[in-house]
Amino acid sequence: MSNVGKVYLVGGGPGDPGLITVKGTEALRAADVVVYDRLIDPRLLSYAPPRAERIYVGKQSARHTLRQEEINALLVERAQAGQTVVRLKGGDPFVFGRGGEEAETLREAGIPFEVVPGVTSAIAAATYAGIPVTHRGVTSSLAVITGHEDPTKEASSLHLEGLATAAGTLVFLMGVENLPTLVGELLRHGRSPQTPVALVRWGTWPQQETVTGTLGDIVDTLAAREQPFGAPAVIVVGEVVALRERLRWFDNRPLWGKRVLITRSRDQAGRLAHLLAEQGADPIEVPAIAIAPPDDPGPLDDALGRIREYTWVVFTSVNGVAGVFARLEAQGRDARALAGVRVCAIGPATAASLRERGIRPDFVPDAFLTREVAKGLADLGVAGKRVLLPRTDIVGEDLAGALYEAGAAVDQVVAYRTLPAQEIDPEVREQLRAGAIDLVTFTSSSTVRNLVSLLGDDRAVLERCTIASIGPITTRTAHELGLRVEIEAQEHTVPGLMRAILEHVAR
Repeated sequence: MSNVGKVYLVGGGPGDPGLITVKGTEALRAADVVVYDRLIDPRLLSYAPPRAERIYVGKQSARHTLRQEEINALLVERAQAGQTVVRLKGGDPFVFGRGGEEAETLREAGIPFEVVPGVTSAIAAATYAGIPVTHRGVTSSLAVITGHEDPTKEASSLHLEGLATAAGTLVFLMGVENLPTLVGELLRHGRSPQTPVALVRWGTWPQQETVTGTLGDIVDTLAAREQPFGAPAVIVVGEVVALRERLRWFDNRPLWGKRVLITRSRDQAGRLAHLLAEQGADPIEVPAIAIAPPDDPGPLDDALGRIREYTWVVFTSVNGVAGVFARLEAQGRDARALAGVRVCAIGPATAASLRERGIRPDFVPDAFLTREVAKGLADLGVAGKRVLLPRTDIVGEDLAGALYEAGAAVDQVVAYRTLPAQEIDPEVREQLRAGAIDLVTFTSSSTVRNLVSLLGDDRAVLERCTIASIGPITTRTAHELGLRVEIEAQEHTVPGLMRAILEHVAR
């Protein structure tokens, strides 16, 4: 047993991937195998190394991928094979997560293990609904109770006759299917019918939904709904529920409940996705383009080898910066190669990317349109000077022509390629067909062209969505392809696009 591995029982939190602990992410980074549950955000799996095996063992009511005994045996088997195993569980492993059973099995088999606590939905779902489970002057006691006991037990161990009034706040997990029974028992054992109740479904997820009422009417309230209110849901009973209207912070943000399609390349979508999520949206990344190095780096290498011949280098995008510095690194050079050359950065993101590499741009135009950039450089004396323009392989606005008209000698070189995505996620296609996508964002002309091409005969589904464009060039491309653009950023940046979306929603 000297080569035996180790098992980490890790609480992944209730859904929001930001709620996993630092220690939980460290365990995932060391994993050879990740055994994960149904209520795990897929983004958590990205912490594990690409080589790590991922095994889904999710459970739903009456539908189990693996029985608990089989999961226990799997953990033992993989650890005995010398692997580091992460058992990634929703919420906390020891709060109705059957982590104790798994730990007992591991101990009996002589397998080393650690338990990494997680944020339990008992607290997090209520918190994300604006309900503090304890509150000074309201209640100082809390009971967390399962609403779904082992069906093989001969008798219930809940003792609701004692629990009904023993704690100020009662939180039931996995109890929505038994709501009428639970409510009836609480009323029968002395809880007032006027006691506030909240049901929080998919707590901490973008699709979180909350229904409130009292013990006297909550069952009828759910029965009257057109849409069923099913698991996963947390039931909160107590006077603290009345604080929700004052303390709501998660499900009352400007973009709450809106599904937004992001068509940027995968490595650039993160910032927009983060900004959208901060405002309550559910960002869905569907890259319509991919960024790749040039097929032939020779012309770029040659221009960089003669960099001192140029007075200006004009970077039009973050991708152009990355492409140039990738070739400098390949040549064993760095930012010092640009010493003595003036640098223009179009857009604050491009400027920031240069600063990260030790280059402070000499000129960042206020507007990012071709004529404005050319005019600004003309005012700085570009006439008669040589200009290097690293760009994509797709010819767009003729910045080189505008600089030529301003009297500059311009050399254009391909610093990166913009490739169309090969396919669209079938699930996203179905969401578009069903009208479940509220807004589509375009950050370049190529994202517009490529998404329309990917959709093919389904392109008409975009007519059901609000379309947001990063600027007039992208908007013009959308119009040429028959799309109606309702939102256009005044500042042609990702933050500018975000501001335009928020202004549109506010109107």
